[in-house]
Amino acid sequence: MTTDFKSATDEQLVQAAQAGATRAFDELVRRYQEKVYRLSFKILRHEDDAAEALQDAFLSAYRGLKNFKAESTFSTWLYRIATNASLMKYRKRRDGHVSLEQSQGPDGEAGEALQLPDWSTQPMQELLDAETRAVMGEGIQRLPEELRTVFVLRDIQELSNQEVAEILDLTVAAVKSRLHRARLALRDRLNRYFADKLSRKDRRPPRGTA
Repeated sequence: MTTDFKSATDEQLVQAAQAGATRAFDELVRRYQEKVYRLSFKILRHEDDAAEALQDAFLSAYRGLKNFKAESTFSTWLYRIATNASLMKYRKRRDGHVSLEQSQGPDGEAGEALQLPDWSTQPMQELLDAETRAVMGEGIQRLPEELRTVFVLRDIQELSNQEVAEILDLTVAAVKSRLHRARLALRDRLNRYFADKLSRKDRRPPRGTA
């Protein structure tokens, strides 16, 4: 096994680390620590908690690496560990979540999409301003845990449906269903935000009037 760990593949690094090369695991940490922290922060929305989840995830990965088998990629395995570490920390401080009012089939699959006003025609600068991002972030945080986790992995981390299914031990159909429900909830939240914002603008007195 080459000692040029920076140019090695994840698979080569895993093999070297399993053989006792600590520098190989150090390289895996270097490659993934920012991604794992970002994932944990999106779930927890708290810097200190995300940092602790990051440490917990890599400690668990280090301890469990000897049992890792290349049935899935190292990144998928690590994201599963990081997601579990983040969710465990989240559950310790959870104080409830909002309910969803969406159409859903009797088997738990997504039903017909709700007929919601379309906010996608709003000017791009409106969608990207700090206030809107804050509303979106709060909306993500208030999603039920099972929906928020899928949304973060799929739409923020940009993993595939298959990867998310492997990480969360779900079927691809269940991932799609939860993602659909999360998107509907967030779309509804943004609709209400934009409607309220437009209403506030309409209530302002014309410029130059007393």
